[in-house]
Amino acid sequence: MIREKTFYKSFMMLAFSLALQNLLTYGVNMMDTVMLGRYSQNAMSGVSLCNQVQYLLQMLVVGAGEGAVVLGSQYWGKGRLDPIPHIIGVALRFGGALAMLMFAIVLLFPAQLLSLLSNDAAVIAEGAKYFQIICFTYVIFTVTNILVASLRSIGIVKIGYIIAGSTLIINVCLNYCLIYGNLGFPELGVRGAAIATLVARCAELMIVIYYLKHREHRLKLTLKKLLHIDTSYIRDYARVSSPVLINQALWGVAQMVQTGILGHLGGDVTAANAIAVQVYQVLSVVCYGAASASGIVVGRTIGSGSEDRLRPLVHTLQILFIVIGLCSGMLIFALRTPILMIFGGSLTETAYRLSMQFMIVLAVTTVGTAYQMACDNGIIRGGGDTAFSAKMNLISMWLIVVPLSAMAAFWWKSAPVIVFFLLKWDQLYKAVPVVIRLHSWKWVKKVTRQEQSSIG
Repeated sequence: MIREKTFYKSFMMLAFSLALQNLLTYGVNMMDTVMLGRYSQNAMSGVSLCNQVQYLLQMLVVGAGEGAVVLGSQYWGKGRLDPIPHIIGVALRFGGALAMLMFAIVLLFPAQLLSLLSNDAAVIAEGAKYFQIICFTYVIFTVTNILVASLRSIGIVKIGYIIAGSTLIINVCLNYCLIYGNLGFPELGVRGAAIATLVARCAELMIVIYYLKHREHRLKLTLKKLLHIDTSYIRDYARVSSPVLINQALWGVAQMVQTGILGHLGGDVTAANAIAVQVYQVLSVVCYGAASASGIVVGRTIGSGSEDRLRPLVHTLQILFIVIGLCSGMLIFALRTPILMIFGGSLTETAYRLSMQFMIVLAVTTVGTAYQMACDNGIIRGGGDTAFSAKMNLISMWLIVVPLSAMAAFWWKSAPVIVFFLLKWDQLYKAVPVVIRLHSWKWVKKVTRQEQSSIG
């Protein structure tokens, strides 16, 4: 174990900063779920289906941004900042193209897309109203988050939660006015929630542009730098980022398939899943913050050539991940009843009971998520091995989780809580291949130029 107190202080500050950013980001969708849940269960369920498409986009944006983070953090460790603007420019091109594709699909085929996720006509109708507006946020969201992720690679994290906090405040205030028709505004229901999110996304993009122009002095990013890049970095970026993008795309699509399986079990199951997933995302933010922080720390350590510090660093991080997972799981379990009280009487008795069961399942699987996800997406990916996660998740999700849960739902007619567990149990068993990979040390690679060979 690392004994320097300064390490724990700096790591936890970085992890909690990233966790706060994630909390505020997820809080936007969470508040949509809560505020629409008090308005109408069908409205909440419809928006939850749309948020699965948003989640897929978010996974793709993370993939596009992660390539910039892995490369950028290693260049930062080497003391070289000049390649980073070129890498950010490439990431924006990749992410922007994906966002435009998803925008076109959602704009042209909203009802058809939602019908893949649910067979409830009332839920689909509410979701389609939301889709028609929210799709205009996709490109804005992508540009903002790739820029914020890129700044994170050189240790700038404060702007992330400033942006996310501003978005949440704007979104909640406008939701109050536009969903329910308060303060003289029209009552727009799901359309009001979509308009509120669109305005909030525009505001966060303006904040990040202002920050880059007036506050950021390390990279000195300008529009000219991002447009006129050294295209030779496309190959470097693609080599590192392609496996991550594939993994994130497969994961995002798999989450949509999971939602589709549950969505075809009835409206109460869809509502319970919407609540449980949003609660999990909000209460497990420290797990994801620790994963992101570890990726930066590991990448910087490898980039600086301090391989002698790597083994105690990895051992220490694993212990921290387990502790964070246990705390997060207990928090989900302890708060499940108070959280459901927020929704008042808008939930049916069945939806309430299923929500309780689903959150108990998540309280257990979160412990596995905190360890294996953070080791995989944090340590292993930060060490330069971006392909392992894609291979593991391809096998796990598409050969084990999806087939088994689909059979449980439609062939064996299992209880919804059993199906839900089978959709989440990979968070436990994936710890085995992650541990094997981690202790092989084959994941330690330098991905910066002229130093691309494995040193594991």
